Amino acid sequence: MDRRQYWEKIYDKQDELNSLITSYWNKFSSVGDWQFWLAVSMLIVPLIFLYFFLDRRRLFEILFFGYTIHILWSYFIIAMGTKGYFVHYYFLTPLLPHGINVSASMLPVGFLLLYQYCTNRNKNFFLYTLLLSAVFAFGFATVEKSMGFVEFRKGTHQFHLFLIDVVIVFISYWMTKILKKVQKTN
Repeated sequence: MDRRQYWEKIYDKQDELNSLITSYWNKFSSVGDWQFWLAVSMLIVPLIFLYFFLDRRRLFEILFFGYTIHILWSYFIIAMGTKGYFVHYYFLTPLLPHGINVSASMLPVGFLLLYQYCTNRNKNFFLYTLLLSAVFAFGFATVEKSMGFVEFRKGTHQFHLFLIDVVIVFISYWMTKILKKVQKTN
């Protein structure tokens, strides 16, 4: 096959996959299903908490930290889902990444509120990050798995999520520190 033939075959398979995912969503994860509304609540409830508890004096810094977590986790969820390591069975819409409710809201809001708490009260952010990462990976993900919302495949398990969580949060922390340093020099 030449380059163009490969892409035509890829387009055909993508169309077939998109049709299959949309059909699945309509049957098992659409507006009429309770799983859809739980996914919506996992997106909206953390954002409501954020509205009420965000330290507006440090708005840019804290939201940058959370945004960095959101972006990094979204990339990981897309990659893990695409390769079949971590599958979300219920999602908001077939158009968005399947774990967007978690990667855009629950994880970033949880960690940015933790960041805000630790930096405002001079607490050990790294220790608290390990604790919250354990809660998300071994608590929340385990509940999601037992409810049939997610599946770990190809040898992936909660400990991998824990490690990814820690790495993403630490990278986000250091990126925020660098941003603050650059902001001070200007």
